[in-house]
Amino acid sequence: MIPYGRQNVSNEDVQAVVDVLRSDFLTQGPVVPAFEAALAAWAGTQHAVAVNSATSALHVACLALGLGPGDRLWTVPNTFLASANCARYCGADVDFVDVDPGTWNMSVAALTERLETAAREDRLPKVVVPVAFAGQSCDMQAIRGLSSRYGFAVLEDASHAVGGRYLDRPVGCGEYADITVFSFHPVKIVTTAEGGMAVTRDARLAEAMRLYRSHGMTRDAGAMEHASAGPWYYEQIALGYNYRMTELQAALGVNQLKRLEIFVQRRHEIAQRYLALLDGLPLSTQRPLAGTLSALHLFPVRLDDASQRARVFDELRAAGIGVNVHYIPVHLQPYYRRLGFGPGMFPDAEAYYAGAISLPMYPDLTDAMQDHVVASLAQALRQ
Repeated sequence: MIPYGRQNVSNEDVQAVVDVLRSDFLTQGPVVPAFEAALAAWAGTQHAVAVNSATSALHVACLALGLGPGDRLWTVPNTFLASANCARYCGADVDFVDVDPGTWNMSVAALTERLETAAREDRLPKVVVPVAFAGQSCDMQAIRGLSSRYGFAVLEDASHAVGGRYLDRPVGCGEYADITVFSFHPVKIVTTAEGGMAVTRDARLAEAMRLYRSHGMTRDAGAMEHASAGPWYYEQIALGYNYRMTELQAALGVNQLKRLEIFVQRRHEIAQRYLALLDGLPLSTQRPLAGTLSALHLFPVRLDDASQRARVFDELRAAGIGVNVHYIPVHLQPYYRRLGFGPGMFPDAEAYYAGAISLPMYPDLTDAMQDHVVASLAQALRQ
């Protein structure tokens, strides 16, 4: 089976994890801060907070931004569940903004129209979560301009996009988002097995996220409400969670991060070959946004005839190709339908989903594997 995504783990990665296993610290040691510093340096930002998943990163980011009951978070339907669920964890309401029919990312035109309406109705969002689908940045400069006008915070879900660039700056640089979140799941660009990171320029947001990732507990005398009783003393000053990343995960991340540019370059080589091989087939690919360099976490295509998607999907699986679909629109999930959402509300996201298939994309995908994928897809589309 050729999977749609797969980790690349080197002997050096394995040794880095073994070294931690033989060290004094398996958790809360020096390697997590080293990973945070390395990623912050790559992104060109000041603060990074490592956690056990990107979902946890979204949650602590929402908490740091003060999201709570009575507030609203907007995101796109074309994303993984966590981009919306993070609001619900905080007791906030969720709404969605449709995607651009070419980039499959948040539509700035749709966002602008919805903000104008929400301003008249006094229902503006507190947080907007644009999602860098498949590794391509949204039009973050335009979204930041709208945030300045309407007063919402920008929480960039770049789970797919570590290694990507926007307007010649790394995704996560902090110029266009208050907080940016990355994922290190095994099918992502670099992996820590499970893990996530939130990056920001704002020291206060970083401090709050660190507090929330570790039980809301502090040993900082300046943050305590009472005088310390001794070196063992700590206080819980907020309701936090156990979202810490382990030293083993961070060791893998530090070593993987050294190959970040190599991973992204290889993904672009594969993508360019796909574009040449797929030319002439009845499908479309994600339209590039000017000024972006996608990290190419996924290589999604949209079949022109959506009615053929299930059959084509099954035939590709039967041919040993582990294609997938990203994503079922979040607003169509039973949980969100019970909140009042339903079919027809976000037609461009629904139209994309109806014909979507994600083809295999990972650095170790060979030309022979890719040829098999495209030949099998072409054969299925001819039926």
